[in-house]
Amino acid sequence: MTDHPAFVLLEDGTWFSGTTRLPAGPSFGEVVFTTSLTGYQETFTDPSYLGQIVVMTAPMIGNYGVNDSDMESGKPQIRGVVVRELSRTPSNWRATGALDQWLQAAGVPVIEGVDTRRLTRHIRSRGAMRGVIAVGSAPTADVVAQLGASPSMEGLDLASIASVKERYSEGHDGPHVVAYDFGMKRNIVRMLVAAGCRVTVVPAKTTPEEVRSLDPDGLFLANGPGDPAAIGYAIANIRELASSGLPTFGICLGCQLVGLAFGGRTVKLSYGHRGGNHPVRELATGRVLITAQNHGFAVEGSADGIPGAPDLLPTYVNLNDGTVEGVRHKALPVFAVQYHPEASPGPHDAYPHFGEFLALMGAASAQNPATS
Repeated sequence: MTDHPAFVLLEDGTWFSGTTRLPAGPSFGEVVFTTSLTGYQETFTDPSYLGQIVVMTAPMIGNYGVNDSDMESGKPQIRGVVVRELSRTPSNWRATGALDQWLQAAGVPVIEGVDTRRLTRHIRSRGAMRGVIAVGSAPTADVVAQLGASPSMEGLDLASIASVKERYSEGHDGPHVVAYDFGMKRNIVRMLVAAGCRVTVVPAKTTPEEVRSLDPDGLFLANGPGDPAAIGYAIANIRELASSGLPTFGICLGCQLVGLAFGGRTVKLSYGHRGGNHPVRELATGRVLITAQNHGFAVEGSADGIPGAPDLLPTYVNLNDGTVEGVRHKALPVFAVQYHPEASPGPHDAYPHFGEFLALMGAASAQNPATS
């Protein structure tokens, strides 16, 4: 058991006590929770969690350790982890190390012994907010002041930080997809390649001219962290490229950017959708999908439409709160979903979206044989 007292302090003044094995300086971020029971390594390395302190609602994590295959980026992206109980003795044939040692090596603080059920219920009632993990028996005036001066997630462009700095390619055959990396999970690239695509991943600020010079058959818009409305450069680039008739598919932040590119607005959700068990309803058929999600913003709208974006048709809605989970352009080959079809949280309900994207590119190629 760890022996250093520690706490999680929220910006509304509420704090939760716990312990930490190794004392470290305070770590600040937006405090959010995920309902995923497994997949903690994928969660911690997902760039969409950049700048956030993650509360795990599962009562114990770390029991199956960590390995090199489950990374969604090159390192943990989170600012801290809050757990009820941390297992330090992993038991799994794939494990190459223990979770606590892996996080320690990356400089990510872990606080355990926290009443995560009470903390989660507080976030659900008050909303996600800024917070800090710090060592000590109780918050000090200095930590409170530092927390008040820390940045808010609203208005924050984190995509330019999470994005790759240089473009790279994966796959050798099939339609050529240019993927804007706003903080893209590795598994998205793997799924596009497995679906039969050749993928070129480009930085978030790549211009439309640079994209066109790559002669793409399709455009992919990745997930990522931060406020989508703060990424003005991406909104303009997407509007120009998608409006040219280039088949376009967006996931998560990519869905929000599609909404903004065609006149819609985005809103910050009270506590977001994070986990592997979120039900969404397909409006055209009534079919329900169980999906993996990780987002704190969403396209403003409902099943009845997207305000300010008459050319966008809502395609999926969240069954928990009615928020928009998918959009499609009425005339252009453009669609996007708010959830993660590549995550496959047990069900593979949403995986066919990759085939949908391939079909769009194939249809566009058939209409324009000179470009294929």
